[in-house]
Parts: sequence; C-alpha cells; structure tokens
Amino acid sequence: MVSFINSRGDLFGEFDVMRREMDSLLASAFGPASIRAPAVGGFPALNISTSPDSVDVYVLAPGIDPQKLDVAVEGPILTISGERPAAEQSGKVHIRERFAGPFRRSVTLTDDVDPDRVDARYVNGVLHVNLARKSAAQPRRIEVK
Repeated sequence: MVSFINSRGDLFGEFDVMRREMDSLLASAFGPASIRAPAVGGFPALNISTSPDSVDVYVLAPGIDPQKLDVAVEGPILTISGERPAAEQSGKVHIRERFAGPFRRSVTLTDDVDPDRVDARYVNGVLHVNLARKSAAQPRRIEVK
C-alpha cells in the first residue's frame, strides 16, 4: 500500500519534495526557462533596483576574493562570474548546503543602460554594480514660460 502521508503528517509533502527535486534536476540540466527566470537556489543571490539615473545590481557573494570576480557587460547582458572556494572541513560530511565551485549569473539589462558607465565595488561580501542610464533616457524637466 502506498501512503501519501509523510512522517510530519503532510498529505502532499512527498509530492512537494518530488516537485522541488525535479525542478532542481531540470534547472541543472537545461538552465532556467529564460534569462529572466529566477535561479532557484542560484549562487550568488541577486538584488536589483532601479532609479531614474541608474540600475543597481547587488550580488550577495561572501567569502569570495573580489580580485577573482569577473563583471562584464556585453550588449544588453550583465554577467558576473567567479569561483567560490570550498570550505575547510574536518570529519565526515553529512550535509553540504554551502555552494562551492565556479558560478555565472547573467541579467538582461534595459536598453537605456550606458555600458561605458559601469562601476563595481565589493564591500563586506556584497558586490555592488552600478550601471548609469544614458543621458537621453533620463527625464528632462521642461520649464513652462
């Protein structure tokens, strides 16, 4: 007899576990469905905000040597890549949830970002990439006479 109730008494808990495992398997084999799709469990995590003057991308990447980060803008794509070293551990490992190894994240930018005016700074484990908007794209106040 097949039971759909797991040890926590959750009727569909096993289906949820299976769905998450399938999503993870498909994402690792084929990547996300589109470049705008969120990377489930992707590393590093990203926060993106906009203002009339710029687009700001915050990359949460603690423990990474900033000299080993590569930030590139090619056409409308911002790409951040690097490698996170494996943590030193002793003894038998039972669970490993901390990502280690090479990574690459790409973000599609809006057309009004100026690829020649990009600034990247790494402070306290956060890479802040500031992409200025083109002057023509910024709102211009017209004086009424």
